[in-house]
Amino acid sequence: MGQPEHDAELDARGLFCPEPVMLLHNRIVDISVGGVLKVVATDPSTTRDIPRFCQFLNHELVYSAEDDQEFVFFIRRGS
Repeated sequence: MGQPEHDAELDARGLFCPEPVMLLHNRIVDISVGGVLKVVATDPSTTRDIPRFCQFLNHELVYSAEDDQEFVFFIRRGS
């Protein structure tokens, strides 16, 4: 299965907790409701933090994967 289509991308590689989620929080508001944001990160804590972010703020984690020590997330913005 290939990666989903997305409307925008956030490159959080090289950043450590809490920076990736802080940037995600600021960036997701630029996406229209129903739009998809691709996030690429290298901090392993994002595998815990980003799903929690989505759960608490009613966004949908459409897809996540680990690829060569990079973590990729596709998040559909909720209302």
